[in-house]
Amino acid sequence: MKKYIAAIDQGTTSTRCIIFDKQGNIVSIGQKEHEQIYPRPGWVEHNPEEIWKNTLEVIAQARIARSISIDDIAAVGITNQRETTVVWNRKTGKAYYNALVWQDTRTGDLVDHYQQIEEDDWFRVTTGLPLATYFSGLKLRWLLDNVPGLREDAEKGIAIFGNIDTFLIWNLTGGPNGGLHITDVTNASRTQMMNIFSVAWDDEALRRLNIPKIMLPAIVPSSQVYGTITAEPLRSIPLAGDLGDQQAALLGQVCLSPGEAKNTYGTGCFMLMNTGTKVVPSHFGLLTTVAYQFENAPVHFALEGSVAVAGALVQWLRDNLGMIGHSSDIEPLARSVEDNGGAYFVPAFSGLYAPYWKSHARGIIAGLTRYVNKGHIARAALEATAFQTREVLDAMEKDSGIQLSSLRVDGGMVVNELLMQFQADILGVPVIRPKMIETTALGAAYAAGMAVGYWSGFEDLKRNWGMDKTWTPEMPAYQRKQMYLMWHKAVERSFDWEE
Repeated sequence: MKKYIAAIDQGTTSTRCIIFDKQGNIVSIGQKEHEQIYPRPGWVEHNPEEIWKNTLEVIAQARIARSISIDDIAAVGITNQRETTVVWNRKTGKAYYNALVWQDTRTGDLVDHYQQIEEDDWFRVTTGLPLATYFSGLKLRWLLDNVPGLREDAEKGIAIFGNIDTFLIWNLTGGPNGGLHITDVTNASRTQMMNIFSVAWDDEALRRLNIPKIMLPAIVPSSQVYGTITAEPLRSIPLAGDLGDQQAALLGQVCLSPGEAKNTYGTGCFMLMNTGTKVVPSHFGLLTTVAYQFENAPVHFALEGSVAVAGALVQWLRDNLGMIGHSSDIEPLARSVEDNGGAYFVPAFSGLYAPYWKSHARGIIAGLTRYVNKGHIARAALEATAFQTREVLDAMEKDSGIQLSSLRVDGGMVVNELLMQFQADILGVPVIRPKMIETTALGAAYAAGMAVGYWSGFEDLKRNWGMDKTWTPEMPAYQRKQMYLMWHKAVERSFDWEE
């Protein structure tokens, strides 16, 4: 019996390889950050070659740290930053341009163009996604229009497209020498090129976006043996799982029944609710997306509320303003004051996502007086994540007709106990942190392990989930209402800042 499952977790700021045992415990981990490239205001890029090299390095780190042999690993799963768009040469493996990151806003003019000519909210109805700079389709269109020679190569089938999962899978399984050009249903659902009802590339969407179908990967289930890895650090191991990071976290939190929801606090903040095998269109600013699909099983769907900036705001205070030396310093700084001093921080650095979808909004700090100090700013930054989560939860309850009695949370920010208590306070429901907070990688491991029989069924996964801590609301209702009102005043002032 093989001992472990490996998960490659390729995120917005770093790449990790985490190796899990059958109880869902971390056995070993390797991690490396990659460069964030900002060529112009609103433009965000990654170097695909750097990400690929880091992937090989962290796999080796994780294996070497615990002397784990290839024979110990039953399968490998991948989870990735979604929407981040790569186009590369099928023959050479070289990218034509840097990856356009999900946060990138350079397609704002394209969004405006399609919004002016679109009838009956066609893209939202067909793909489950509103027109926004967030998704892959318009990023791919921008690359085709602006990179010399790319469209010509794309129409010949030489230039191929993928989100980061597709790029890594292709390289892991041979690259120019027969690498698999595939993506799973969850990642495909984030491109704005997939029909949410048929779960297939939509010819009309491709016609409207002027994208050659020949450059798109094949769509496959999230849990299935796709092939064998040929790259040295994991050579001969089955590659058997692929999910976008937020869907992977939903699976890692074992939210397998309709109405179960989780919120992940990472670079951004993402709440997903399982809606079962039913497509639930959103009327309140959420996304309709694919949750997961196991081999020979129906596709499961979800409602999602996406917040662009959460942990990234803490990084901004650290890197851009030098207000803190380490991300972990934010909590003691915020605890140095009793409240936000009347300051509200709306981190619309790349526009506002759910539930507003306003690409021309920009970040503001409102309510400043001479009384406000850096402790208040730190506290307002943490509170911004909780307020945005409340807005998403309100929309989710309206769309689903389900009132959540508690919220399961995961991601790097959930170690911040001040934030978690404020989150419970502003939501008015308990917030539950599991023992295993690395649920994104765990979800990818679950998908791969289920495909090869390492875990025999969903009951095995449910047994692995355990509660670490619960925060219950302590804030008086009148104070919650007043703070939420002030938050909305600040949000409205961020609208239409960019002309």
